[in-house]
This record gives sequence, C-alpha cells and structure tokens, in this order.
Amino acid sequence: MKANDAPGDTRLAERNTSHQRPARALVLIATAAMAIAAALCSVSTATTFPRQEHTTMSNEQALPARQQAISPIAAATAIGDMPQLNAALNEGLDAGLSVSEAKEILVQLYAYAGFPRSLNALGELMKVVESRSKSGIRDAAGRDPSPVPTGRELLAVGMANQTKLSGAPVKGPLFDFAPAIDQYLKVHLFGDIFARDNLDWQSREIATVGALAAMTGVESQLQSHIRISMNVGLQPSQLRSVAEVLKDRGQVDAARRMQAALDKQLAEAGQR
Repeated sequence: MKANDAPGDTRLAERNTSHQRPARALVLIATAAMAIAAALCSVSTATTFPRQEHTTMSNEQALPARQQAISPIAAATAIGDMPQLNAALNEGLDAGLSVSEAKEILVQLYAYAGFPRSLNALGELMKVVESRSKSGIRDAAGRDPSPVPTGRELLAVGMANQTKLSGAPVKGPLFDFAPAIDQYLKVHLFGDIFARDNLDWQSREIATVGALAAMTGVESQLQSHIRISMNVGLQPSQLRSVAEVLKDRGQVDAARRMQAALDKQLAEAGQR
C-alpha cells in the first residue's frame, strides 16, 4: 500500500477486483466455447465435402484408358482402315488391353461389320502382336472365356441377355416376318457372343457403338446401342468421351454421328 492510499480505498479496490474475477472467467469460458464450436464446425465441413465429392466422382467416373482405346479399334475395323487399325491396336495394348480382349473385340465385330472386316482386323492384330513381341514388348495374354452353354440352354441365356441389355423383351413384325434372324440374334449374338465372359458388357457396347458410328446407314442400330450402353451402366459423360476419342483419332464423322445419337437419346429420356 502506498503512503497516500487510505484503508477504505484499499478495501473498495479489493471488492471491485473480486467482482471482476467471475466476469473475466465467464468471458474466458465463452471465448473457449466459441473456439471449440468453430473447430467442430470446421471438422464437420471437412468431413462433409469429401463425401459429396466422392459421390460426384463415382457417378461421373471417367473411362479407364483401356476402354477409351476400344472405339478407335472398332471404328477402324468397321471401315477397313488397316493403317489406322494398326495404330489403334498398338495404343489399345499400350493402354492395358490384353491380347484376349483385343481378339474378342474383333471377333464380336463380325456381327456388326461382317466376316471380311473381322477377319482382316484379326490378321492385323496378329501382325501387331508379333511385331511388338520382336521389339521385346510382352503384352498380357488375358484369359480365355468360360465354356458357353449349348442347345436350349443357350437359347434361354441369349433371350435373357437380350432382354437385360435392351431393357425389355425384343419382339416386332420384322421378327415375325423373318423368324430366322430373331433366332440368330438370340442364340448367336446374345448367346454365343455376349455369354463369353472374357470381355465385359460395357466394353462390348463401346466397341459396338464405335463400329456403328463409323458406318453410314445404320443410325437406328446406333441409336439402339446408345440406349443399351446406358442400360449396362455407361454414363452420358463417358459416352461423350468415346465420341471425343473418335474425333481425336480423325474419325470426325463417326464422332458426329455418335454425339447426335447420344443427344437424341438424352432428349427422349429428358436428360441433358
């Protein structure tokens, strides 16, 4: 106590100090509470946004490189452009397609582009694989398909595959007029071919739309397979990327036809 401080003043100062301590404590508690709340809010925000981002990415997942490489192979096969096919096959094998998958793409395409185109393309694949082997490149062989059913069981499998791919049983006056083609579609295309499990259905549809887009006069079939592609889980953004790959590889007309078919399908479905 200073010499000029009176005893009464000292007691008053002590009472004021004792009254201020609880108030300061409350301020400190409130400040701490606000800090904790802000931290919790920050943690909540940090855990929410990644979940939303993950959902968006899974819904609009980009095609892997091996699938992006399929449409140029199919388009070049359909029009019989061997130099372009040679380049596309090399790119596909570099991107991770196995030799078995590449063969299966070309085998399947005989149903859309005809035996001559398919046989020529398989011959080109043989040359590519041999050339790469001589250069020291060891491409993955892949696996052979599992055994396919036969007889009535094959017909049942083909009908089930066709219905699942198309979204409903396929029937109509054309098949009444020419029942043989209906039998071939069910037993052979959707049975013998689509029952082979060494190439997934999405990859098969990418090959199909790539081939059909490269050809003229098959717009209705292209339209049908755009719809089937979406039925097997391909997203509009993924199909757009297929068209973009075709354009990048010089298949401008094919890219245009595919984009037009996709736009029409999305308009009919009420999507963008």
